[in-house]
Formats: sequence, C-alpha cells, structure tokens
Amino acid sequence: MAEGIQFDVDGNAFLAQPGETVASAMLRLQLVPFRFHPVDTSPRGPFCMMGVCHECLIEVDGKPGQQACLLPVVPGMSVRRPLNG
Repeated sequence: MAEGIQFDVDGNAFLAQPGETVASAMLRLQLVPFRFHPVDTSPRGPFCMMGVCHECLIEVDGKPGQQACLLPVVPGMSVRRPLNG
C-alpha cells in the first residue's frame, strides 16, 4: 500500500498524509457531505477549518460530535459520518 496514514471512513479504508487533519483528508478524498443539518437536512461540511463553525462534526472512534478540522489523522482511526441527521 502507498505511504500514508491508514484510517477508515464509514468502514472504507483510505490514506491520509502525515500531519493532515481529518477534515482536510476527507475533503481531499471528496468524502462530502460530512453530515446533514438536523432541522432542514441540508448537506454540511467544513467551512472555517479552525474550529469555530462546528459544521464538520463527525464521529471518531465511537465518540460523536468531534470537530474534524481540529483532529489530526492517526493510524487506525475510525470515522463515521452521521449522514442520517
């Protein structure tokens, strides 16, 4: 397998670059949207990339509500996108 940090998103394996955040890796891999708005169901994804907007919330290693833009990818990380609201 190519060099990089292996992690999975919704059960599928991907490679991140060293130092990459979850949000930047997912954007690079075109894994959008990250979630849907709970009221109007509009697709959501990173906006500010600095932890202010909370539009990049995902589940990481079973812990919901994590800000993808602030988390560096680590080997074996498991990400789940809450795409059902």
